[in-house]
Amino acid sequence: MTTAKGTLFTALSRTDGPRRDTLRRELARAKPSDQTGQSRPKLVLASASPRRLALLAQVGIDPDALRPTEIDETPRKGEMPRGLVSRLARQKAETARDQIANDRDIADSFVIAADTIVSTGRKILMKPQFMEEAVASLQLLSGRTHRVMTGVCLLTPDDKMRTRIVETSVRFKHLSRPEIEAYIASREWRGKAGGYAIQGLAGAFVQKIIGSYTNVVGLPVLEVTNMLAGEGYPIHYAWLKMGEADEE
Repeated sequence: MTTAKGTLFTALSRTDGPRRDTLRRELARAKPSDQTGQSRPKLVLASASPRRLALLAQVGIDPDALRPTEIDETPRKGEMPRGLVSRLARQKAETARDQIANDRDIADSFVIAADTIVSTGRKILMKPQFMEEAVASLQLLSGRTHRVMTGVCLLTPDDKMRTRIVETSVRFKHLSRPEIEAYIASREWRGKAGGYAIQGLAGAFVQKIIGSYTNVVGLPVLEVTNMLAGEGYPIHYAWLKMGEADEE
């Protein structure tokens, strides 16, 4: 009986599954604290969004790998907008981190994830799946000011976590029925938080914006680059290489 109990206790105490050591953890422990002269660290983006890739490319950042994640983005009962974007960004980052944890090429990468939502007051406008939802979203935003929030989560190679929520205020002009119908017909609303893309045709709807424009597009560039630089990622690496290429 004692032996059986001991065996059971040992089995329950094992750290199988997600708790077992990964290559990522081994590399983090082995890496010297002083990384001067080390090769450029790698970066994984937990998304395949063309908009986010374009925004990173704009400031010379080219992720070494993309690891888009499939998670349930449904708000929890009573969940507020800020709580939702923070939770989803963190969940995306952790999911991507787990995907690369034993990949020898990118196990020790920085991981950056983001989630963007549109809200009016406490009401969260998710990405519409159907035309009727997109119409309802645009009707709600018409002639009103709404908030666009992006939660950003950064995981360092040794799994330190940094999070940030960026908020932008956007006011739409009053949208006529023909304008809404034409925008819906364009199909640009598909896959967009709030049912619109400010960098596209919907730019014609915007009367006023207070805050980060790139945040509304899907990734607040200033805040992301500051987060990366603050953790030692060389965001100016590509800039220096561009200068060297011009001198050749």
